[in-house]
Amino acid sequence: MNPDSLKSLAPEELIFSHIPVLPTEVVSGLAVRAGGHYLDATVGGGGHTRLILNSAPNVRVTALDQDEEALAAAQKELAEFGDSVKFIHTNFATFNYPPLSYDGILADLGVSSHHLDTPERGFSFRKEANLDMRMNQKQSLTAADIINHWSEADIVDIFFKYGEERLSRRIVRRIIEKRPFYTTTQLADTIASAVPAKYRHGRIHPATRVFQALRIAVNDELKVLETFLAKAPYGLAPDGRLVIISFHSLEDRLVKHTLRESPLLKVVTKKPIIAQEEEIIKNSRSRSAKLRVAAKLATDDERM
Repeated sequence: MNPDSLKSLAPEELIFSHIPVLPTEVVSGLAVRAGGHYLDATVGGGGHTRLILNSAPNVRVTALDQDEEALAAAQKELAEFGDSVKFIHTNFATFNYPPLSYDGILADLGVSSHHLDTPERGFSFRKEANLDMRMNQKQSLTAADIINHWSEADIVDIFFKYGEERLSRRIVRRIIEKRPFYTTTQLADTIASAVPAKYRHGRIHPATRVFQALRIAVNDELKVLETFLAKAPYGLAPDGRLVIISFHSLEDRLVKHTLRESPLLKVVTKKPIIAQEEEIIKNSRSRSAKLRVAAKLATDDERM
């Protein structure tokens, strides 16, 4: 199928809902206080920002997102808060963190429910869509570019490294034989055909890890996260909190080690906070969420 035959929804038809993961734990982790200024580095549909704004009087939030659809939805969702929220279209890794500006910084990592539930964005293989997966739709690289034009060795590398897929070589050989691919379902069906029969009916679809790997590669997620973790602490005021929610082991491992090794931070959560069964029942996305918190250490200059 030619990709031009798959039409996207018009902007006015898009619905960006956001059920905030670990809501109580986020507010507690940020230690939201009256008059505080907070940065939501991944505002999404605005769910976490709403919680922060409602947690104490005279709170301000600067809200970032690289996805223009998300930012537009958040502006509509949070319109009632007026000038208490400032919206900026940017990736949290390229944002210029003003020194000592924020009492707390929140980053809710990974793909949102909206991305997965909107077939046109190409993040899910449940429905047919173009192989896209760009969180920032202004960038040029798509999942189709990787699948159709990258070398066999490079594709094997991202499937193994980012998807931890043990059958990477076998899957990629089949992809090379069958490419070009235009749609998510074409690719998912080919992946399923490449693995032994016993893997096709397991707990997760055989394409799950591959799609995760492609998404991470398209958006350069781990490099972006590494840059964010290096820059964000400088934007925190003394004793300000950095709260990060990750959704897979590669992210969580990077967050854990970086927070622990940073000379600017003190780890608050020795182990990650996870969702309780009651929340998981209401919001299945919370099942894989891990929340970690660190506090900014005051330097001698900042104590004066």
